[in-house]
Amino acid sequence: MPSKRGRHKAKSPRRPPTQSARSRRRIPRFYKLPVRKPPPGLPEAPPPFRIARNLPPGNYPLSLVFPGFLDALPFSKYPGPANRTWAIAEGTSIQIVDDESWMYVAPRVPPPFAEEVGWKPHTSRTNCIVVGRRHLVESPSITLYMDIYHEFFHILQREDGRELWDDAYDYVDSPTELEAYRFSLAEARRLGVPDSFLRHYLEVEWVSPADHLRLLKNLGVELPP
Repeated sequence: MPSKRGRHKAKSPRRPPTQSARSRRRIPRFYKLPVRKPPPGLPEAPPPFRIARNLPPGNYPLSLVFPGFLDALPFSKYPGPANRTWAIAEGTSIQIVDDESWMYVAPRVPPPFAEEVGWKPHTSRTNCIVVGRRHLVESPSITLYMDIYHEFFHILQREDGRELWDDAYDYVDSPTELEAYRFSLAEARRLGVPDSFLRHYLEVEWVSPADHLRLLKNLGVELPP
């Protein structure tokens, strides 16, 4: 991926050399590399949300890696009964992995396309969100804040019986992705995150420039000049 403003250019050890359109539609946001230097004026994640950045690879309770997750405003806005959402969060773990991953929901079994694109995901029979250690250590707090509330939205979708790897939709049109993005982007905008950063946040390397523009339109993010 070409270097973007605020993004450190490096090679991912699991980046597939080529990806068909069929493969691209289902790949989660995990190949992106961490942002080392946030652009000026980017807000920090608000309290009481915090990040335990110094944990070694391993499996931890969600609230240990992201203290305040249950108490921050977005958690109260998740759809569904609050006690059910709380119980699901309490049963969700974070798997910190020592690779170039960003963040994704661990599939229960590898998706059918995983071998095709050279992805060896961490799998879990229980609810688990995978976080790359470099992402955890180096990325801006607001990026991790948006990511974890986005990914937990996916956990709730899966608990409702929805398919997170639906082959019927391109990635940029996937109802589950768009719903989760709308949730996290609404919170980002409440905090004053500019659309210029949201465009950057939504630029994922398995999506073509044309599809990236379609994703921006689908989410109501201002198009680039």
